[in-house]
Amino acid sequence: MFRSGPPVETPAGWWNSRWFLIFLVLLAAVPLLYPTIPPLTDLPEHMGRYRIQLSDPNDPLLKDYFSFHWAFIANLGVDLLVVPMAKIFGLELGVKLIVIGIVMLTASGLLWTAHEAHGRVPPPALFALPLAYSFPLIWGFLNFLLSMALALNAYALWLRLGRQQRWTLRHALFVAIGLILTTAHIFGWAVLCLLAFGAETVRARDAGRKFLPSLWQGAISCLSLAPPLLLLIVWRSGDASGQNIDWFAWRAKYVYMVSILRNTGMAFDLACVYLLWGLVAFGLAGVWVRMNRTLGIASLMLILAYILLPRILFGSAYADMRLAPYVMLIAVGALVLVTPSRRQASIVAAAATALFVLRIGILTEDFARHDRDNAHQLEALNLVKPGSRVFVEVHLPCLSMWETSRMDHLGAMAIVRRGAFANGQWTDPGAQLVRIKYAPAKGYAEDPTEILRPRACNDRRAKHYPAGINNLPHDAFDYVWLIDMPRDKWNSFPGLTPIWTGGESGILYRVGPRPSWSVPIPEPAGSATRAIETPAGNKPRTAT
Repeated sequence: MFRSGPPVETPAGWWNSRWFLIFLVLLAAVPLLYPTIPPLTDLPEHMGRYRIQLSDPNDPLLKDYFSFHWAFIANLGVDLLVVPMAKIFGLELGVKLIVIGIVMLTASGLLWTAHEAHGRVPPPALFALPLAYSFPLIWGFLNFLLSMALALNAYALWLRLGRQQRWTLRHALFVAIGLILTTAHIFGWAVLCLLAFGAETVRARDAGRKFLPSLWQGAISCLSLAPPLLLLIVWRSGDASGQNIDWFAWRAKYVYMVSILRNTGMAFDLACVYLLWGLVAFGLAGVWVRMNRTLGIASLMLILAYILLPRILFGSAYADMRLAPYVMLIAVGALVLVTPSRRQASIVAAAATALFVLRIGILTEDFARHDRDNAHQLEALNLVKPGSRVFVEVHLPCLSMWETSRMDHLGAMAIVRRGAFANGQWTDPGAQLVRIKYAPAKGYAEDPTEILRPRACNDRRAKHYPAGINNLPHDAFDYVWLIDMPRDKWNSFPGLTPIWTGGESGILYRVGPRPSWSVPIPEPAGSATRAIETPAGNKPRTAT
């Protein structure tokens, strides 16, 4: 395992030719070409935030409903990038192009890293390409994903400059790169630090140094990545109040690791994950494939970080889950065939490419289906007046379901397309820059008031149906939008008039005065009643 010795030669062939690798990177973008809005769970809520930050101060979004003030937080990647992109392409197309860029950068980062570590891209590394569409992408952690995609490419550049012994240039470049990654999302910088430290420790060991001096040399070689520590001190000394909780949740860590390719077909997704696990196990045992020493140590560093990370870090949940796909990506990228046979290499490369093409085809059909479903529900916005106030609830299954509708935050498109107020924005200090100032919606404004799951698996601060709508402050909203709500659950509410239905699911009500004879049904204990524009308590999840 990770033995020091002469590297295994990777034969040249069509599988690592420049044009074929470019083709693979371009192919990664295909599932995102058709959808108007990439069907990623959190993306609409992010887009709502971008619409707020890009609004004119006299727009009702900033004048009446929200506030936004620029400040440094280690979570600004797409928030900054969307400013020029929206100006050039418009908000929706600009965001779509950014998401496509993230996927392509992830694929290119994997291939470039494998090339720098092995000299050529080895065929087994191609099995990691489906991880460009890992579960964190499906969930829509945009700033995290952007930072990690940049970090993978930065790591490849680190290895390249080290191989060329261009130390001065590397130190100069990575002072800036570290600051950029930290601004995009702290995770990318932290992962790059781990990867670079591992690479430099291996370099020192290969040069003949003993273990402890090698660790010291590895740390000294990474000093150019230290300046972001000053930014983090500024960030954490501000109003950031996020906690670090839920350590060593072993069952959850196992579930996250088998869910790294979670999309639609549970059996197929799991089969692909177990295939990757099997390849890594063979690599550790040195059977048929073996692990490159540098990337093997890098994957070991990441798995240790995965084990040690809590579920909630700095108030952002699923911190460990987000890292899981990258543990596997680096580990599979480390694999090289023991026997440098062109015939064997060609067979393995063909199998890996076929798997990637198959997953791309499935994702393309799946994304198109989700886009059609989203478009059907978004027809309701045609009846929503610009600048109005919309209370949204989205009918969802429990999180334990492998496949979901991904409509959790679709209601935020009322902000994007109609400039309306819609409940559900994340407002955690130190994690987002948006605050809600629309006081009449108190208790019906923030996430997770838009989430409607079965009572057995619902967040205790979410609203329940139909009690939440019966208690709705009618003077605070103009519309109630029940997204993907099945027809058999549509209710008649005092003061609410249906003005649009989606056939079998989804309904939009216009809010009128509550009849004097109606009596609100008491809200179940534990519903969302937090004050607006005050520090939030522990949330189940902060999307970044």
